[in-house]
Amino acid sequence: MNDDIYHQRVEKPWGHEIIWTPPDLARAGKLLHVKAGHRLSLQYHDQKEETILLFSGQARLHLGDDLERLQIIEMTAHHGYTIRPFKIHRLEAVTDCVFVEVSSPETGTTFRLQDDHQRPHETEELRRKERGQGPGQHSV
Repeated sequence: MNDDIYHQRVEKPWGHEIIWTPPDLARAGKLLHVKAGHRLSLQYHDQKEETILLFSGQARLHLGDDLERLQIIEMTAHHGYTIRPFKIHRLEAVTDCVFVEVSSPETGTTFRLQDDHQRPHETEELRRKERGQGPGQHSV
């Protein structure tokens, strides 16, 4: 198989994601397929920086520096929303949605402040297990 071609599907409680960049790159790319009425964790990253684009559907982005002052933004299709480390955020799908995410590699921890499925914080070790990667492989 050509090492320059990559695809990995990861099932999530809100839908699934397609990772389309190999894990050893200095960037990560994903398609997030989120079912209508579902939402991702209210979370922040200690290292990861990402830009999210709503490709299709209707969605809201909850965004802020602290829980008491979160903005709820009606996302505009085909516009990029950049989320820097420690910024609290959540994606919410009003209809079935597809998001494009481009980010720094997924290193560090994703701290889940609220999660509809009671999932724990996502560490690098948990991420590798979820994606079937060995300890020496980096997650994207």
